[in-house]
Amino acid sequence: MDVFHFHQSNLCSLRPSPRRRPSSSYLHHGKPLPNLSTISIPQIPFTASHPNHHAASISEARLEHDKEEQSCTVAKPITLLHALRRMWDLVESHGSRWVIFVAFTSLIIAALSEISIPSILAESIFAAQSGDAVVFSRNSKFLAFLCITSGICSGLRSGCFGIANIILMKRLRETLYSVLLFQDISFFDSEAVGDLTSRLGADCQRLSLVIANDISLIFRNVLQGIGALINLLILSRPLALSTLFICCVLSMIFLLYGQYQKKAAKLVQDFTAGANEAAQETFSLMRTVRVYGTERKEFGRFKQWLDKVAFVNIRESVAYGFWCVSFSTLYRSTQIIAVVLGGISIMSGHVSAEQLTKYVLYCEWLIYATWRVTDNVSSMMQSVGASEKVLQLMDLLPSDQVLSKGVKLQRVMGHIQFENVSFRYPSRAKQTPILDDINVSVQAHEVVAIVGLSGSGKSTLVNLLLRLYEPITGQIYVDGFPLRELDIRWLRGKIGFVPQEPHIFHMSIKSNIEYGCSKDIKKEDVECAAKQAYAHDFISSLPDGYETVVDDNLLSGGQKQRIAVARAILRDPAILILDEATSALDSETEHYVKGVIHALRSDMKAKRTVIVIAHRLSTIKAADRIIVMDGGRITELPMQMGNHTELLEEDGLYANLVGAQTDTLA
Repeated sequence: MDVFHFHQSNLCSLRPSPRRRPSSSYLHHGKPLPNLSTISIPQIPFTASHPNHHAASISEARLEHDKEEQSCTVAKPITLLHALRRMWDLVESHGSRWVIFVAFTSLIIAALSEISIPSILAESIFAAQSGDAVVFSRNSKFLAFLCITSGICSGLRSGCFGIANIILMKRLRETLYSVLLFQDISFFDSEAVGDLTSRLGADCQRLSLVIANDISLIFRNVLQGIGALINLLILSRPLALSTLFICCVLSMIFLLYGQYQKKAAKLVQDFTAGANEAAQETFSLMRTVRVYGTERKEFGRFKQWLDKVAFVNIRESVAYGFWCVSFSTLYRSTQIIAVVLGGISIMSGHVSAEQLTKYVLYCEWLIYATWRVTDNVSSMMQSVGASEKVLQLMDLLPSDQVLSKGVKLQRVMGHIQFENVSFRYPSRAKQTPILDDINVSVQAHEVVAIVGLSGSGKSTLVNLLLRLYEPITGQIYVDGFPLRELDIRWLRGKIGFVPQEPHIFHMSIKSNIEYGCSKDIKKEDVECAAKQAYAHDFISSLPDGYETVVDDNLLSGGQKQRIAVARAILRDPAILILDEATSALDSETEHYVKGVIHALRSDMKAKRTVIVIAHRLSTIKAADRIIVMDGGRITELPMQMGNHTELLEEDGLYANLVGAQTDTLA
């Protein structure tokens, strides 16, 4: 017994070092995510147009209560019962009850057929010895029937449970992926991408094996064990009770070993996820690794994770060796007890040799069934332990950032106001606020440039406007409506956003430009947007034109940024946000793109509010107003903001920035 306790203590000391701050979103447990258990991407509930407004309001209140509970509760460990219930719901919700029904029916028939074989086999042997041809012939035919029936039903059982395993693995991955898609951006700030992809891959696959392997084998061996025990009690109650006692001791030892396996498996999965994260990060930054010659350092970092995995696996193997010693000793003891006590009973005339033969066969069967049941229970606990984080993730509630609820305005004019807004990133809760008491107003159809040193809060201001994060204090208004009261999914459809480092999806250029457009898009519209972004020429020069499949590695920074500009133009946005959108463009193309932006803003049929985050003087000078930020606050007092000429006259931070850029260009 001590060996198991010893290893558990050592495993506790091997807890994986935190790669990033644990997410507070892990904190909900036991409340299934609404509408995320269907095969298609779930439709987020609680829309403003819900037909039953009273029910919707109750649901919204319940969701808010659950989210508050989620944000202040420590993540609970996943129990085996909870895991089995979740897996059953996933399989059953797919309409696959018939698969489970056929699987369990076949399992029962096969188990009953197999448990009848030892008794008939012993009778056949002694019938042949005594020369009873009638009994021998009858039993031989019955044995053949049982073997065929068992074989057919075992095949059906394996096939149906295999289908259930495929369904479960597919549903696990779909549900987990859909849950992750609808989490706060702050969730992805604190969670490693390699960790999440590992949960979607290996962890889901391992958890799904519970249905295909463990559940079916547990039920089969439980039935066979019960049948064997009944036959043993009929043959000899004292021998049966002694065998049952040994089986109970064997089960207790194995369950202790199973608890150890569960802890070890969880650590192995965590360490493996760490290794995957390290490898993914290295491969994605391979150019930097090569330039700085840190291949050996990165190999050492990866090896550290593998060493931890190997260390846990070695200890688990040692514990398994002790378990094998216990099993072998008790198993052989049962055989010895059966032979000794059975032999004494034969010599005393209490039992026959045929009865003893049946007893030994059923004794073997009971021991085997006990071993298989405890082994599969242990394996199931190991799978649940290894995949505990998968089930915790699946219990997360959707973020308010993706819920389609709130007010939809008839038209977005583009008037934006920040009122006493302060903010710090959730992953940096102990740091000083990134934004501190921001008060600024952007008029409709106005071009506003936001400038400042790196880290002054420029991009954070945009992130709050897109409601990727929530301010800790203050309020943001769009056309006089609080941002929190607007349908954010609808509002984002009215905003065009070009990030500083746009990323291209692995799909055709046409699909990349169309990305996120809810309306039907014609090919001519895509080409028109590309022409306005001065991307048409380089796209046409590609082998398949607009149908060329690209990704981040196949295009230059300027090409990716022009595609991002085309994507924003195609959305026909009421608010256009450019976060260093011209930083990767050459001077000539930048000139044209700025002309396009000016034309879009000046279009009398579709005027737009334009917010530009820029460092280039040529881009800043074209703005109606310039907002200067420093240390999370708006500077240039007493004026606070103005156009290029007015701020130069103030001789403050803006003038210094312009002077520094002019000196650099000189």
